[in-house]
Amino acid sequence: MTFRLKRRAAPKTWTVPRKGTKWLKRPSPGPHAQDQSVPLLLVLRDIRRIVTSAREARTLLRAGVVRVDGQVARDLDRGLGLMDTLSFDPPLDAHFRVVKNRRGKLVLVAIPAREATVKIGRVRFKHAVRGGRVEVTLHDGRNLLAPSSTPYRVGDSVKLEVPAQKVVEHLPLAPGALAYVAGGSHVGQLARVDRVEVRNSSQPNLVHFKEGFSTIKEYVFVVGQNAPEVTLAEGVDR
Repeated sequence: MTFRLKRRAAPKTWTVPRKGTKWLKRPSPGPHAQDQSVPLLLVLRDIRRIVTSAREARTLLRAGVVRVDGQVARDLDRGLGLMDTLSFDPPLDAHFRVVKNRRGKLVLVAIPAREATVKIGRVRFKHAVRGGRVEVTLHDGRNLLAPSSTPYRVGDSVKLEVPAQKVVEHLPLAPGALAYVAGGSHVGQLARVDRVEVRNSSQPNLVHFKEGFSTIKEYVFVVGQNAPEVTLAEGVDR
């Protein structure tokens, strides 16, 4: 596997210019797909422009002032995906969350410091393990162990404290829930769940919203009940 990527072949979710140097950094294999994550180097150098070169980025990481989901980042190839948090310790002292804008691009929005160690994960898989427990896999590759009586279902969300991975709140995919659309023609939009349509076929299940549209279940992130539990747009301070 090559560790570089031609600029013209960069995923459409990246907010990097189509013209410039021939090669870009490719994100290392991780919890997010390549087209759903941006390498930390590109975030620091090309998107936020905190550094001007890979050498400066490596120096910044060696100083231990960059954190991803509450943990000190050491790998410039690490991909940042949806709902991940990026923090800079003093003197930079800034915090961001990765979300998608209305064009489907992965962007960073500023968040309060108190949100830097909180994120929302969507339940992708669930299966039973020994000891009367279930293992829940989230969209970012995290695995959580919970009692079998825990009412987690595929499509639900959990609010986590990171890096401790402590579940703060369970956010079920149910009528009335506030959801964030992470794909499709309504990407980046907040909407209220009306109902979930289960289709007994090879077709994906659908989620219908009170705003008058629907999308496939995989694109739906439950983010709260009355209001989002985390900041998802610029200018919103919870």
